[in-house]
Amino acid sequence: MTTVEQDTILRNVPVELFLGGSSRPASDGLRIPVYDPATGEEIACVASASVADGLAAVTAAHEAASGWAATAPRARSEILRRAFELMTGRAEELAALIVLENGKTLVDARAEVAYAAEFFRWYAEEAVRAGGTVQTAPSGANRILVLRKPIGVSVLVTPWNFPAAMATRKIGPALAAGCTVVLKPASETPLTALAIAQILTEAGVPAGVVNVLPSARSGPVVQAMLNDPRVRKLSFTGSTEVGRHLLAGAAKTVVSSSMELGGNAPFLVFDDADLDVAVDMAMVAKMRNGGEACTAANRFYVQRGVAAEFTARLTERMEAQKMGHGLDPGVSLGPLVNAASRDKVAQLVEATVALGASVVTGGTIVDGPGYFYPPTVLAEVPPGAPVLVEEIFGPVAPVAAFDDEAEAVAMANDSEYGLVSYVCTRDLGKGLRVAEAMDSGMVGLNRGVVSDPAAPFGGTKQSGLGREGGHDGLLEFTESQYIAVEW
Repeated sequence: MTTVEQDTILRNVPVELFLGGSSRPASDGLRIPVYDPATGEEIACVASASVADGLAAVTAAHEAASGWAATAPRARSEILRRAFELMTGRAEELAALIVLENGKTLVDARAEVAYAAEFFRWYAEEAVRAGGTVQTAPSGANRILVLRKPIGVSVLVTPWNFPAAMATRKIGPALAAGCTVVLKPASETPLTALAIAQILTEAGVPAGVVNVLPSARSGPVVQAMLNDPRVRKLSFTGSTEVGRHLLAGAAKTVVSSSMELGGNAPFLVFDDADLDVAVDMAMVAKMRNGGEACTAANRFYVQRGVAAEFTARLTERMEAQKMGHGLDPGVSLGPLVNAASRDKVAQLVEATVALGASVVTGGTIVDGPGYFYPPTVLAEVPPGAPVLVEEIFGPVAPVAAFDDEAEAVAMANDSEYGLVSYVCTRDLGKGLRVAEAMDSGMVGLNRGVVSDPAAPFGGTKQSGLGREGGHDGLLEFTESQYIAVEW
């Protein structure tokens, strides 16, 4: 991509708050600089919402709520379908925008845009299937009528690692259910969210139904909205630490909360696995988005008989990765999103090596502009090492050996997180048995990607509450109303 093309993309992206159907600056004029992680250079400056702006957005969403809830499901469906078509038609521009503000490669960004758009298509189809039930009471005295009603004004808080997909995965079901929303995107990646708001407006979403508020003052702004009794739903994707804080805040007004939090995904390779398949899986599960994903394989547990060969093959593939700016041809690994993220990865590796792990490849911060960290493989990682306990969120693969199935399951489940697990084996019976034993909301069995708009995405333990995607994702934005009736 040329500098001229890059400038054109950035020039066409709105940089003000999207509130009540129009763009406006922050009420106090404050702004957020947006940086290209590959160069460290500022590429845009976006309005930073204040508490007053947050409450104004709640007002706009509240005023639009009754009209949108009364809109026929088919009409809501058609709008979401148009949003899918518009987003698909602008896939290249959106992918380039994601690369510029997030740092991921163009290949990963294209995949994200396609995945993100599918949430609009899936929920266009689900909008007409909210359902409800009617049955005769067991006593025969009356009928039990259950309606699915939109839960109301919803605050959506999204992270920087998938700026398009995390937005559409929440906006899609909310709009399909008949809810209005206020989206607070991550400060690092606000441009993609504002571009999606523009697409939704063109698709026919009425003013006030979708509001987008970038803000560097996330805590006070989100808490002020949660304290407003007109807000009835919080959907958050991000760290477990922030999730706990938001849950405490939501408790004050008993706001229904969905939480997609941190992960520490175990990746189990049994000695009967096809190692070609296992390494392919590992590269996808670990290196998708440069490891900056809650679903990223975080801990590689390999049966002792194949541990050395698996590590050697994985190392060869990791060393073949080309680092650079995500828009440059042939690049397969971009930078981490900022200096703090890069430094955290470096510290985890250093602390793990100090405990006795060996660096097979990588392991040192790269000099030069941008926030790059090389593909890294660690072997002989001892139990309790920092890279096995904490979410790495970077291109680091720690490998530890196990002896039998029971030990593998115990090692995999030894975490406060339970988002996703990966299992590699040729024995389908064993694979299913181990998958069922995983204390996680999702399992990739001989597959390195689990995310799908039609599937319920979410975890157990400290990895979250509720599910996104599938029919479950629609129900998260509804409330059941029971009517006892005789006729």
